[in-house]
Amino acid sequence: MNPKPPFNVLVLCTGNSARSILGESLFNHLGKGRIRAFSAGSRPSGAVNPVAIETLEHHGIPRPTDLRSKSWDEFAVAGAPRIDFIFTVCASAAREACPVWPGHPVTAHWGIDDPAHVEPMAARRVAFENAYQALEMRIAAFLALDLENLSAEAIAAAARSIHEACQ
Repeated sequence: MNPKPPFNVLVLCTGNSARSILGESLFNHLGKGRIRAFSAGSRPSGAVNPVAIETLEHHGIPRPTDLRSKSWDEFAVAGAPRIDFIFTVCASAAREACPVWPGHPVTAHWGIDDPAHVEPMAARRVAFENAYQALEMRIAAFLALDLENLSAEAIAAAARSIHEACQ
């Protein structure tokens, strides 16, 4: 019997410099080969926030060599990886523009406050740590699901429940 290929996860936010970078790295690290994660943004900043890298390093999360800020358009072209799960991590549609992935069946919104522009720097580091902790809690709970055997609807409902329980 062939082992199931890893699930592909896409973590989306607006700038793809902070929250989605943390999410991509955490999914890849905690997923231990079961998950292959990517991140992107609707309006990518073009650079990974250095405090995101600092936060990951503080927690011993390996930085992938190809970690970069990129447009979500890269995942909508022919030849792009097939995505199984999409998570938007923008805080709220009322406060910022959240990317939308039309037509994909397994999506969830995990609103996390954007730490990228918090001032002063000491407060920004605290905000990144809070975002890291919020994402780690949700991702660990998601990875505990029986993803191989649940329906798409059950996975989507569980992902929404995980977010609500972690608030």
